[in-house]
Amino acid sequence: MKIKPQFIFILTLFVILVSSFSLVKEIDKRFGSLKYKDFESPEYCGASCHVQFYRQWEQAMMSQAYTHHWDEIEYFELAVPHSENDPDFEGVHDGCNGCHTPMAYLAGDVPPPRPEEGSRANESVSCDVCHTITGFEGDVPFNFNYIIEPGQTKYSSRKGEKDSPNHEIKVSELHAKSEFCGICHNEKSPFDTWVKSTHLEWKEGPYAKEGVQCQDCHMPKARFRTAAMGTTYDDTRMHLFHGAHSPTKIKGVVELRMNPDIRQAVPGEPVVFTLSLFNQKTGHKFPTGSVEDRILWVHVEAEDAEGNVYHLPVDKKDFEGEEYTIASDVLAYQDMAVPLEKPDFKGVRREDVPLGDRIFRMPFFDPQGRMTIMQWNTDSLGVDYRIGPRETIVETYTFNLPYETAPGMMKVRAIMNYRLLVKPVAELLGVPEEEYAIREINRTETEIEVLP
Repeated sequence: MKIKPQFIFILTLFVILVSSFSLVKEIDKRFGSLKYKDFESPEYCGASCHVQFYRQWEQAMMSQAYTHHWDEIEYFELAVPHSENDPDFEGVHDGCNGCHTPMAYLAGDVPPPRPEEGSRANESVSCDVCHTITGFEGDVPFNFNYIIEPGQTKYSSRKGEKDSPNHEIKVSELHAKSEFCGICHNEKSPFDTWVKSTHLEWKEGPYAKEGVQCQDCHMPKARFRTAAMGTTYDDTRMHLFHGAHSPTKIKGVVELRMNPDIRQAVPGEPVVFTLSLFNQKTGHKFPTGSVEDRILWVHVEAEDAEGNVYHLPVDKKDFEGEEYTIASDVLAYQDMAVPLEKPDFKGVRREDVPLGDRIFRMPFFDPQGRMTIMQWNTDSLGVDYRIGPRETIVETYTFNLPYETAPGMMKVRAIMNYRLLVKPVAELLGVPEEEYAIREINRTETEIEVLP
């Protein structure tokens, strides 16, 4: 049968149209289906009954998921204008709110008012949001696929010995499982790429096999009263939700130990230092979550007997994609040109870390193959050089002692540093300095004797 040219043209046009609209969000029947008033405010929950839980939540990122400075800047300076300036991404910013301020999303209040306007969107991930989730759609929790039923019935991992005078309590097995966390801590980009996979990392790791849940680390158990008039239990879940933004949580996450291959050397002689890095604390990879933002690196330096300091670059391992794991002065993040409306934008430094230092990261790439910090514009992922739970990574540093090295004891130290946000991006967008300040994870030291 001969196919008419007109039919071929129409078919081709159809394919082009389908392709061009492939990134447009699907209509979510939940969007705009509820109102703010359908949910109790956190202050209501914490006024007299759950005072301690409220104060704990108040200090956690759960209460700041929408108001946090970087999240606000990323949303209003990058996500929203990208959605407005690129037809292929129309509406892509809507979904950010599904996790960062669920009430605003469910109320159809998108984009929500800016935090300084003091709307209820500022309640971020509130008590009533979590405790009215009854399940999630599909087999895998991701992209805020929660099923939510606000009302007088609250869902919790425990009913308690006493009835609440304010609301009904139903036991929810989901609230005690890591899958509950995965609803927002797993995320796919519009290109069907996993841009957050904290729950999936846990699921593939050793802790899941042992039955250790996310809640066991981020909501630890303690002897505590669940409500002002409630019962004191030995295993009450504290509502701490402490993670990457908590200095005490990340301090010491990775253990470091370093040793030289020889203990005595003369100037001009090579010494190989072996550094072992053991992730002994996290149930997922480190860093995790918004890994496009995070910078984790090790800086190694030697100091001779006269105080002269020498930088030791890491030895290359020659694996595919290694260039993204060694600090350089290359430019990246050129795709910010669209939301920033700067057609000639050349990018900024990829990390601003001492050249040659090892970085533990997974790079994100846009459809043009450029490294991106915008997860919604992520088409593919690069090498995953992060440290898995209970994983040990070994690095070596070959140091040819300079001829001018002073004789005596030389100290060699390795320092693991962490930034929540890439410094050059933060400076470009005016993010407060405290949000990208260096946080020391750990350090170790060894020494050799330099002979005359």
